[in-house]
Amino acid sequence: MKRSNCIECGELFQSTEDHLRFYKLFEVSAPKRCPDCRQLLRTSHINQLNLFKRECAATKKSILSHFPPASPYPVFSQEYWYGDAVDNIAFGRDFDFGRPFFEQFAELSQVVPRPALFTDYQTDENSSYTNYSGRNKNCYLIFDADDNWDCYYSYGINSCKNSVDTYRCENLELCYQLTDSRKCYQSAFLENCEGCIDSYFLSNCISCKNCIGCSNLRQKEYHYFNKLISKTEFEEIRASLTSLASLKKLKNKFNTFKLSFPQKALRGFKNENVSGNYLTNCRDANNCFDCRGLHSGSFCNQVFIASKDCMDCQEIGEAELLYECIDSGYSEYNLRFCLNILNQVSFLTYCDSCFTGCSHLFGCVGLKRKNFCILNKEYSEADYHLLKDKIISHMKATGEWGDFFPAKLSWIPYNLSTASSFFPLTKEQALERGYTWHEADKKDYLPQTAIVADIIVCVPDSITKEILSCSSCKKNYRIVQQELLFYRTLSLPIPDNCWECRHKERISSRSPRKIWDQECNSCNISIQAAYDPARGEKIFCDSCYLESLD
Repeated sequence: MKRSNCIECGELFQSTEDHLRFYKLFEVSAPKRCPDCRQLLRTSHINQLNLFKRECAATKKSILSHFPPASPYPVFSQEYWYGDAVDNIAFGRDFDFGRPFFEQFAELSQVVPRPALFTDYQTDENSSYTNYSGRNKNCYLIFDADDNWDCYYSYGINSCKNSVDTYRCENLELCYQLTDSRKCYQSAFLENCEGCIDSYFLSNCISCKNCIGCSNLRQKEYHYFNKLISKTEFEEIRASLTSLASLKKLKNKFNTFKLSFPQKALRGFKNENVSGNYLTNCRDANNCFDCRGLHSGSFCNQVFIASKDCMDCQEIGEAELLYECIDSGYSEYNLRFCLNILNQVSFLTYCDSCFTGCSHLFGCVGLKRKNFCILNKEYSEADYHLLKDKIISHMKATGEWGDFFPAKLSWIPYNLSTASSFFPLTKEQALERGYTWHEADKKDYLPQTAIVADIIVCVPDSITKEILSCSSCKKNYRIVQQELLFYRTLSLPIPDNCWECRHKERISSRSPRKIWDQECNSCNISIQAAYDPARGEKIFCDSCYLESLD
């Protein structure tokens, strides 16, 4: 066991014997930052949710990109970047042992063209307004999402169909405003639910049908705030929930009602020897969150497809032996300190945006189907290994080896980065840490051009041509045709706030990515829980929680 004080926040953290064995395997020393500060640094290099109109540096055509227009490097359309005309080996350069590695990497990074978006471009169909996603069809503004059809305004979804405004869900159909739920159909405003049908405002329910405003129920039908009602009564209540005002009133009532029910200390199922929250089919996972199929991992978040032997990673899938990596997936093996890596890639160190069959790269940017390269320059296999080992020794001497890319190498303004969702900083705090900041020009916000009817049957087709103004942040947004059809199908009103504000509200409703030592509020045994004691929920251990269910 090694104990250290974080060089960023000063907090004491520990590296266990298992962690130290992993560091030895990757030939790195124990980290200088605590797990939270390591996660903050990694995610500060990624912008998933904010898309910008800009010009393709090659074709001069208008494109959509997650790189702000102020980014220093050229940005190409995906169609052009993945074509034969782009071979970034042309930017290769020799390594200068008289200078730090990160300084030389930054110079390379500023000139190498990047693809406009990070998607599995060749498998997507009619899903150009998506990012950090793949294998989707007819989707719009979905992120960290795979294998979805006809879905909109969602994050962290898998294998969903015709659903809108969902977060960390899988196998949904005709669903709206669901969070952390799976295998649900034609339902709205559900959280932590499974197998529910034709229901609204449920929390912690399984296999319920035709229920409204209920919590902690199992296999119930026609219940209203946990009380049995007739089919006629249910239909009358459901018919009254067609206006925005009625939904908001019921939502407030439900949010108060559900607090009277105990919460399970940790969320997950089919796990073995794990710590963390929202884990599914995981084994030997330590301090991990929002993961599926992770075996032998520590400090990992958002593992979306089965992965093994990974530490300090964010949003990975089909990966093995990864350390300090973010947004890497689809047959990845043995990566260290990498971001934006995709498709059958192996043995990469300190690389960014390398794709499709790359192997044995060090300090490379924007390569495809390349082997044995350092700073984008090709070498023989023997020369590559000799030079790589020499550079690692140089980085150890400069104090760079074992750290993720520093804050100054992130070209994403902090308030646009993924980090800002989980580690909010003020502008002053971000600038002090070496990040940049994006100032929205509110002069560009336009007044709303139409009065939106409170009931969907009164909303005309012309709403798709109107400019709406968010009731929370005043940012403009629009209603697309497919979205309008969805609201009509489920008899739901037009939302009065933008996608970003709806997304932030969903995140704020979840428990944070942190574990507290607590006592079960029923039997008083010591437990680990994903709820801040200051919030006041009743937290039960697994046994007491199961006994409490109706």
